Amino acid sequence: MTALLDTPVAAPPPTTPAKRSLGALWVLPPLALVLLVVLYPLVRVFWESSAEGSWGEVLGSQIFRDALWRTVAIAATSTLGCLVLGTFLAIVLAFIPFPGSAVVGRLIDTVLALPSFLITLAFTFLYGSAGAVNAALSAITGSSSPLLDFLYTPAGVITAEITFFTPFVVRPLLAAFSLIPRAQLDVAASLGGSPWLVLRTVIMPEAWPALAAGGSLVLLLTLNEFGIVLFTGAKGVITLPVLIYTRGIVTFDLPGAAVIATVQVTLSLALYCLYRLVFARLAARKEGHHAVVEPTK
Repeated sequence: MTALLDTPVAAPPPTTPAKRSLGALWVLPPLALVLLVVLYPLVRVFWESSAEGSWGEVLGSQIFRDALWRTVAIAATSTLGCLVLGTFLAIVLAFIPFPGSAVVGRLIDTVLALPSFLITLAFTFLYGSAGAVNAALSAITGSSSPLLDFLYTPAGVITAEITFFTPFVVRPLLAAFSLIPRAQLDVAASLGGSPWLVLRTVIMPEAWPALAAGGSLVLLLTLNEFGIVLFTGAKGVITLPVLIYTRGIVTFDLPGAAVIATVQVTLSLALYCLYRLVFARLAARKEGHHAVVEPTK
């Protein structure tokens, strides 16, 4: 036994340059696929947008400025609504058990798998001019005109987007809440902390990275959302994706559509870079907080 322990273990053979270069060749097929699927369409869009006079014509038009403002306003409002509603639902599901909470969690997971236009169709059947809610209100009041007429306005688009994208906030928060030790919450409660104080000082500081990740994802998705706006049929709600569709498909103005698409891509990339910066700072602050707490233990 001692002889076996004293026997030196042979070091693994060094990797030769030929094997290293052969292994690097496996990177080429996925890299070529990414270049073909992602980079080539972007280059074509940028090239189409370089037509003479396209940028000045599009950026100087009032419809583009209105669509840009409406896109940002709808995306920001929908994201704020998703953050508020998603945080509330995640806290209830994680810390306030009730009969049927598991079923509610499964329903939230189901919404993640559905296409966005199904939510719009459901809203049409419920809140449309001939929907179930207006039919019930008309039967009660005797009015022939629809009493609830918000679906074809920006408020209807925002409500549909909040309904569809809230699970993208709930899921990361539930994952973050599951990592909080139960003993930490019990100690905070035993020291006399109210539920609101425990939520503000113990739970939410651990959930900020997940909340930032979910909110950033929702902001990017709502900024580029097309199906909900199109299937809602709101004629006055023209966003950048709808304007790209109108210019490129309806009027066949490909240079103009490419300019708007370039603006859309630039805006999305800017938001992504901002998200990465904010997330890195939150992660660094959290690591610094843990580094300060550990020596005191």
